[in-house]
Amino acid sequence: MLRGNYPARIDDKGRLKIPVPFKQELEKSYGSQFYITSLEGQQALIYPFEEWSKIEEKLARGPSLNKTRRKLLQRANYYGQIVQWDKQGRVLIPAVLREEAEIKGEVAVLGNLSYLEVWNNERFLEEIRNNPITTEDERILDELGI
Repeated sequence: MLRGNYPARIDDKGRLKIPVPFKQELEKSYGSQFYITSLEGQQALIYPFEEWSKIEEKLARGPSLNKTRRKLLQRANYYGQIVQWDKQGRVLIPAVLREEAEIKGEVAVLGNLSYLEVWNNERFLEEIRNNPITTEDERILDELGI
């Protein structure tokens, strides 16, 4: 499981060195190939390729003319690229996504169970402040047994 926040830095070439706790889990469970994408351009989503393939399989089973399916695929493909980490454990964040999400310098790398999120640190703090957990969120979490 990928969990927690491990601050990191994007270098001048747009590479992220995967934080050691995440790298260890990824090596143990998945390997070195990833699909990096976004759905809104606000953050980078780093999926182990095995996990991204599961999403694609589900999408492939649905009707090809479904508008929501198309919207998701358009965004995931626009921002997305297949990458492998280098010998230093770095992955290249696609340029179009780096620019849109303002991913540079100090970033927050968050575990999301089966994938990672990479946020511009200031943008992430703003997201947390502007999108608090509501009573409706609490109700839904309760329904999920959490």
